[in-house]
Amino acid sequence: MNAPLLPAQALNAKISVAPQLAPEAMAAAAAAGFRSVINNRPDFEGGPEQPTSAVIEAAARAAGLQYAYLPVSGVYQTPEEVAAFRQLIDTLPGPVLAFCRSGARSTKLYSQACELG
Repeated sequence: MNAPLLPAQALNAKISVAPQLAPEAMAAAAAAGFRSVINNRPDFEGGPEQPTSAVIEAAARAAGLQYAYLPVSGVYQTPEEVAAFRQLIDTLPGPVLAFCRSGARSTKLYSQACELG
C-alpha cells in the first residue's frame, strides 16, 4: 500500500506503520487505500518543526480518513495505552496506517496489542 510521500510498511492486511508523516501524506494515504490513521507521536517530540496532531488531523479528515491521536512514549507504553491501541485497531475502519517517529513504536504497540487477543 505504498504511494508517493508514504513510506508505509504493512504488518498485515489490516495495519501498516510508517515514520512521521506530513499533512500532505494524508492524501497519499487515502489514495493508497487506507481508511484510518493513528498518530502515536506526541506533539513537539521532534521539536517545533514537527507537524502537530491538529494539523495532521485536519489533513486526514480532508482526505476522507478517520483519525485517532494516541501519543505514547518511544521508551515505554503502558498497559492502558496498549489496550487503547487495540481498541482503535478493532474499531477503526481498515486498512489502518499508524505512525510515530520511525514506525518502531507503532509496530511495538501493535505487537503488544495482538497479545491482548
